[in-house]
Amino acid sequence: MPGEGERGGRGTGKEAILDAARQEFGERGYAAVSIRHIARRAGVSLSAMYHYYTGKQDLLHALVNGSGQAYFDSCRAESEQAGDDPGEQLAAVVRATVRYRAEYRLESNLTLTEWRSLSEEQLEEFRRRQFDGTRMFKEIIEAGVDQGIFRTPHPEDARRGVIAMCNAVAQWYRESGEESVDDLAERYVELALVLVEYRPAARRPRPSAASPAPRPDVRSPP
Repeated sequence: MPGEGERGGRGTGKEAILDAARQEFGERGYAAVSIRHIARRAGVSLSAMYHYYTGKQDLLHALVNGSGQAYFDSCRAESEQAGDDPGEQLAAVVRATVRYRAEYRLESNLTLTEWRSLSEEQLEEFRRRQFDGTRMFKEIIEAGVDQGIFRTPHPEDARRGVIAMCNAVAQWYRESGEESVDDLAERYVELALVLVEYRPAARRPRPSAASPAPRPDVRSPP
């Protein structure tokens, strides 16, 4: 996925406005950006701007909402490739979360710092997404504890720890660093599995129906 300044390119119309808002919010901060700044950067008139978005708040919601949908789509795609084992499922959503926080740093940080700028209706939608994300981790960890392969005696603390460390990536990760997003995601998978004290269930080989147990030797001695 491209970086913050590259996603979507210049685009036209609605895409250009959204991309301009992303860059302006990232460079100046939400409070310092005016609707004129965004229109100028997008190369559109104010009337064209208001044709698509009612103002800064609407643009903030579009950025947060669009990236949130991308996150859940990524979690779903990763989970579909994982097996039924809760350890594999947890690894899948941790990978998706770390990648999202690294690749959508601006949107992630806007969510953390500017959520009060959303309308009541938009804020309610945002809280539903938060609840859905928490529930996703909670259900996986509870399944692992129920199956006896997550040995942590503190599953709620483990869940909070896993989510917190993944979310913090948005605050410090930089694309110019030496570590790739994929390498970082795998390291966080290892840390998450340590937190839940993952112990894969030992699987015993099943006897094959085509190979019956040998019968005792009943031949007479020589």
